[in-house]
Parts: sequence; C-alpha cells; structure tokens
Amino acid sequence: MFNFNGKLINEDDKILDAKNRGLQLGDGVYEELRIVSGEVIFLEEHYLRLMSSMRILRMEIPMNFTMEFMEEEMLKTISNEDLKHTKRVKFTVFRNSDNNSALARNSVSYIVTTSLLLNPFYILEENEYEVELFKDFYKNSSMLSNLNTTNKMLKIVGGIYAQENDYQDCLLLNEQKQVIESLNGNIFLIQKNVIKTPPLTDGCLNGILRKKMIEIISKLEDYELQELSISPFELQKADELFTINAIDGITSITKYRKKVYSNSVAKKLIGKLNAAARMSVSKAV
Repeated sequence: MFNFNGKLINEDDKILDAKNRGLQLGDGVYEELRIVSGEVIFLEEHYLRLMSSMRILRMEIPMNFTMEFMEEEMLKTISNEDLKHTKRVKFTVFRNSDNNSALARNSVSYIVTTSLLLNPFYILEENEYEVELFKDFYKNSSMLSNLNTTNKMLKIVGGIYAQENDYQDCLLLNEQKQVIESLNGNIFLIQKNVIKTPPLTDGCLNGILRKKMIEIISKLEDYELQELSISPFELQKADELFTINAIDGITSITKYRKKVYSNSVAKKLIGKLNAAARMSVSKAV
C-alpha cells in the first residue's frame, strides 16, 4: 500500500510510473524515519532537512506542507494495528512534470511507503562487519552530495561490489580521495580520546543521526570531537570505526583489511542515542 498525495493506492497503480520524476529522472528527495508505537522519532529534524533540501533543489513547497501535515500523512499510511509496532517510513517528494520531459514544473507530489522493523529502538549488533574502500567512482564534495536524493546509483554499484567481494559495507571517497561515509551511513573514527567525522564540505550526507551524534559527543568530557577530513591512511591507525543512520542507528565496523576494531565507544554511545530518540518524542508531546 502507498500513500500518493494523500490517497491510499495499490502498488500496481500506473500513476507511480506516469508522474514520478523521482523514479524516472532521480529528481526527488526523501526522508527515512522510524515510527515507534505511533510516535515519529526525530520528526522535527527530518522535516526541517526535507524543507531545506526542497529549497536547495528549487522545489515549490505547498502552503499546507507543515510538520503536522507530514506526520499526519505518514501515520495515515500505517494501519491501526501496525501503529502498535515499529515501522520504517520513507517520505519521498518529487517534482511534477509533463510527459517526463527534462523541463520540469516546480510543483511537487509525494509518496509515503512503510515496512516493518523488529526493534523499537537502536540495537548495537555484534556481528562481523568488514568493509573496504570503493574506488570505482567518487562522490563529489558539493552541496548536492549532502542531500538525500533519489539518485543512489553510486551506492547501488558500491553495494554490488561489496556483495561480490563478501564485504558487509564499503567506504566512499570524494574526488580528493578522502573517506566521507559508507554505503550505510555517516562514519565516525575513534583514535584514543579523539572522535572524528568528515565535515559536510567533504561531500558526506547531512545525516540526522550524524547531527545527533555530534551533539552527544560534544557533551562528553572524555572525548574530543573533530569535524575533519579522514584520509584512508588513518583507517588502520584507528581504534574503532562505526557508521550511523536513522534506521539502523550505530553499526560497528569490525574489520578493514588487516585491522580489527573494538566497539567499546559505540557501546557507550548507543544508550545515549536511544535516550535522545526518546527525548525527541517527549518534546513533541
């Protein structure tokens, strides 16, 4: 079931193919969110990022496109029974056009899709998670790279490379060959008491949980946060690496080439991240 412009429709409805520039041309942006027992996690942050992305891409923002409207449309797509569970929701906005031509109007449409998640809050898995650099293509260090657009070809090809070579993830580089993120999300590197993450100017995704994690680490007395470029040579000197995104939370990297990492810092941070998620819901209430 889909929510297309407020109307619940079936997956085979042809309107999705006929009008969706996000599908046809990659001309769309989206937010992926967690809904726990009918409460949207980090709703305000996701809404503000969506509005910012639409402005950057010169999309027309409808007058009724408020945070309350976005929340209502997402909850509308979830049945009353499913509201008891944890859901992954994808809210995609794409530009309208005539006959899918390259020239577009600035008005927009949206689609809301959902799927089930098993855990209500973030769980730090202890599974093997080996990564490698993906060097076939680079991600440009521009503002467009900070946006969550529907054009994910780089990550798709990188994901196939990881699968073919038995890696759980790959690390992406920008044109200056600096590590900026993984296929799975933003990256954090820990060496002694310093925690580094690439700056947005390097081309990494402007992730909601990246921002939350920066806020959390900045309040810790035992660690120094640095938003600085990460060289591939630093990876084997690090004590710990982890990625983060709004759906999975923290994922600890266990191995890169011959380097094996611990996850002690990630274990300390996962509880604080869950606390921040709960706080976001209580503030909304």
